[in-house]
Amino acid sequence: LDHGPFRLLFEGQDSRAYWNNDKGDFVNDTTVNEWDILQLFGSFTLDNVLESGLRTDLHFGRMTLDFGKRRYLSRNDNTNTTKAFDGVHWQIGQAKTWRFRAFLVEPVIRDMVKLDEQNANNVFWGTYVESQHIPWFNVNVFYFGLNDQQLQNKNLHRTYSTYGLRLFKSPAINEFDYEFEGAIQTGRLGNVDHFAYNPNAEVGYTFNLPWTPRFLVQYTYASGTRTPGGSQDGNFDPLFGERQFDLMPTGNFGPFIRSNISSPGWRLIAQPAEGWRVQVKQRFWYLAQSSAVYGGGLLQDSTGGAGNYLGHDLEFRVQWAVSQNLDFDAGYDHWFKGSYFDRLPASANLPAGGNKDTDYFYFQMKVRL
Repeated sequence: LDHGPFRLLFEGQDSRAYWNNDKGDFVNDTTVNEWDILQLFGSFTLDNVLESGLRTDLHFGRMTLDFGKRRYLSRNDNTNTTKAFDGVHWQIGQAKTWRFRAFLVEPVIRDMVKLDEQNANNVFWGTYVESQHIPWFNVNVFYFGLNDQQLQNKNLHRTYSTYGLRLFKSPAINEFDYEFEGAIQTGRLGNVDHFAYNPNAEVGYTFNLPWTPRFLVQYTYASGTRTPGGSQDGNFDPLFGERQFDLMPTGNFGPFIRSNISSPGWRLIAQPAEGWRVQVKQRFWYLAQSSAVYGGGLLQDSTGGAGNYLGHDLEFRVQWAVSQNLDFDAGYDHWFKGSYFDRLPASANLPAGGNKDTDYFYFQMKVRL
């Protein structure tokens, strides 16, 4: 509904899984969320605050959130269900030159059948500043706070502060582009001090050739705990971020998260026709700390004897935007498993066949009404 500066938005979600009665089928709240409210919020907008040329928006209710490159807070787009938050979000800015954003929310807890709810014992807040005053030196500065006391196990309670900086230049033909985004986390995990960090870097070049190919070199590091069971936790917490755009497909796959990884790689992106986008990517995967938990598979060799090489993957992805109301996304990823999985001790409880290579296919379609 749209009436002057006041607006009301509703978005529903009905996510289901079919033919899932066989042993080993993957069903949880990332695949199933039946007949639920994804967004229901009111907003107040002023396009010219006090004749200053500034625009401001206030949103209150249930909403999805995207911030910056979406590494730490995003509306996920490669899973069958979607993250949402209950609370308030405010922003003010001047066109594309600069913007300030702030929010205070409670993450929504998905239930596969019943209506989703929030929990007052889990609060998330933050501020985000964006500046595009210098085209070749765009700057984002941000802070996110998390106080998650939901679980009965107090050793898993999280009280984190995440401080971050992003510097980047957008791609352009016959020009280099770059991005650096780093974050530092401090706080407590249960009764243990928490200190972790996550630098990400990439450099690309767009060629003036048919299909406008863009080649990138990328690197991601997310810290792990140096001494498991010690007095400090070092596993970076990815908060509510997205992974598909730079790491790998997620959905019911996603074996790598921004925690205890070191990953160099490359990516080639091309546009063969209007509305089409094709990507080929390869990344190599290592544990940042060999004795810490491999977060994507919840495996651990606390002695470090299994090493840190998790393997490498090759991914091919095709996207086709037919119109503003219809698009397709399909991909294939082959993960060549590394020596880590062959050398894990029996105590790690690696499932039978867990050291074999993995093939993952996906196809998704979005229809907007």
